[in-house]
Amino acid sequence: MGFFSFCLFLGVLVKRSAFALGFLILWQVFEGFTRGMIRWKFFDGETTDIIMGFFPLNAMWNLIKEPFSRLGAVQSVANQIGEEIALNYRVHWYEILIVLAWTFVFIYLSHKLLKKRDL
Repeated sequence: MGFFSFCLFLGVLVKRSAFALGFLILWQVFEGFTRGMIRWKFFDGETTDIIMGFFPLNAMWNLIKEPFSRLGAVQSVANQIGEEIALNYRVHWYEILIVLAWTFVFIYLSHKLLKKRDL
């Protein structure tokens, strides 16, 4: 829901779907660059991860942790080679709250843009 509201906002903001997808990719690059600069200049890895958890795409990605290691095929291959995958898949309440806040912001701004343009 959060990702789709972000895409809706970009589509309303840019007015062209291809340019909105390009802006989405550009935003991902921006978040990656910001992550690198924060880690390089200011903080260690753990603090950087906490700060980046408030950025929209990163916050949405935090809701889906390690999706491929949950698959049965991956688990069975790991069992065949004698490995056990024991990862923490919990989603914390504050991560959900951050994404809900971003969802509200994007839907509200999309609504405001549509009202302003008077389509």
